[in-house]
Amino acid sequence: MRTSGRRANTSAQAGQPADGVVPVAPADGGVPPADSTASPEEGTASPEEGAAFSEALSEDGAALSEDGAALSEDGAALSEDGKRLPEVGAAAPAPGAAHARDSDFVQSLDRGLAVIRAFGPDRERLSLSEVARATGLTRAAARRFLLTLVRLGYVRSDGREFSLRPRVLELGYAYLSGLALPEVAQPHLEELSAKLHESSSISVLDGQQIVYVARVATKRIMTVAISVGTRFPAHAASMGRVLLAGLSEAELDKYLAEATFEAFTEQTVTDPDQLREIIGEVGRQGYSIVDQELEEGLRAIAAPIKDSSGAVTAAVNVSAHAKRHSREAMLTQLLPALLETARQIEIDLKSQGLG
Repeated sequence: MRTSGRRANTSAQAGQPADGVVPVAPADGGVPPADSTASPEEGTASPEEGAAFSEALSEDGAALSEDGAALSEDGAALSEDGKRLPEVGAAAPAPGAAHARDSDFVQSLDRGLAVIRAFGPDRERLSLSEVARATGLTRAAARRFLLTLVRLGYVRSDGREFSLRPRVLELGYAYLSGLALPEVAQPHLEELSAKLHESSSISVLDGQQIVYVARVATKRIMTVAISVGTRFPAHAASMGRVLLAGLSEAELDKYLAEATFEAFTEQTVTDPDQLREIIGEVGRQGYSIVDQELEEGLRAIAAPIKDSSGAVTAAVNVSAHAKRHSREAMLTQLLPALLETARQIEIDLKSQGLG
């Protein structure tokens, strides 16, 4: 993963609104008040959100691109004769910049999704400036995307800060509703958790992260609440290492070359060569145990769930507080039941033609 930068806003060419008045953005990053003549659409939740439905003007008052140029339908900047304008002055790529010359890549969609991803468990409410910093976009661009999301019902605004609305769940429901694994595995997780009195989860690999798709929790043992949809970097999670062990050699090489290995505790392994050795051992032994690498006091052990061809499609784990189970106890007391649960899930998936 790479840290994205964003070019400075250059809107010198942008014109003023028709009445010649240039709205001034508040210094605190809030949304400028709507023109008194603006009429928000019927059914808006509040006057503040009505303001969000006003013209999405850039910081110097122009409803143009960040460079002051008109935008094409796919978000690319156009010159007066309709030709695409080159990117200028970027210190580092912005969201989607690596695909800027791909005619099939819609950069504006990429940026809009980046704005949604800026929100999270510890970032429930963000100001315009905070969204801009989190996404690498200019304030002008971030404002336009936020106001569009407000109008579409995915984001709300109180005039100073933005937050997600429940409608954003629609974006992930289509995937989860078509995923048979959670439904098949849930009874097995419940049985495993009841037997061991520990939390159990299933996740899949998505890029450089794992995504939880099923979970049965007994007690909260992490500072971060875990639920379906929670993500963690693969390198520091027991299920992540199981899933990485299922990659081809070329895929693993690509992951180790591109991923950023953050140290969450003093025990977190961040050296790519050492991770390669650990992942190789996980593949040979058929399980992974992570000892306080993701969070102090947390131990977890994971096993693969494979399809009929032997490919690793998911991972199942059991997590416990380090005070309750030593590393040796994880192997002797928890691993046998975990491996049997993975086997039963595989059998059920195959019997339903899903594995």
